[in-house]
Amino acid sequence: MKRAMLLVVVALIAADVAWGQGCSQCRMMSEQSAELGEDSFTSNINFGILYLMAVPYLLLMFLFRKRIFGFFKGLRKG
Repeated sequence: MKRAMLLVVVALIAADVAWGQGCSQCRMMSEQSAELGEDSFTSNINFGILYLMAVPYLLLMFLFRKRIFGFFKGLRKG
């Protein structure tokens, strides 16, 4: 079991390194803003990415809230 968990963690880290570069347009914009010394662009793009990531999670929480709460109640009991 521990070996499988270690394998999953290593696979997730490797996937982040392999595919986590971002889109080419965002990368180009961040590199250009770094050359100009604009610190606000990088923080704004990070907030934009977090906003785009939050919407699907909130939607899933809304759709599956009964199953999620049931799962956590089951963990607390057992």
